[in-house]
Amino acid sequence: MRAGLIAAAVLALSGLEVSAQAVSPPDGMSAQAQSVQSRRAPPRVIVTPRQPAASLYPSPYPYAYPGPGYARACTSWLEPEARPSGTVIVPRMRCQWVRS
Repeated sequence: MRAGLIAAAVLALSGLEVSAQAVSPPDGMSAQAQSVQSRRAPPRVIVTPRQPAASLYPSPYPYAYPGPGYARACTSWLEPEARPSGTVIVPRMRCQWVRS
């Protein structure tokens, strides 16, 4: 009760109009149906990048995807690599876009 009075006093001092009248549901609509109808979905926020290809890192390819009619052709091999612990065989791969 006390919190309600304080809230009403704050609203009255801020210049907002406070109404204490109860709102009755429209004809043929129950109070429960009205409360369900009064709840609305939150607004959707759509985020779009400023630039379509903006990135901190450069693309490893001249272009990401050339379009329909192309496929990636990859060649892979094993290559010895000198490390402090000794020579190790590591996988390598090179890919390019080819017309399919």
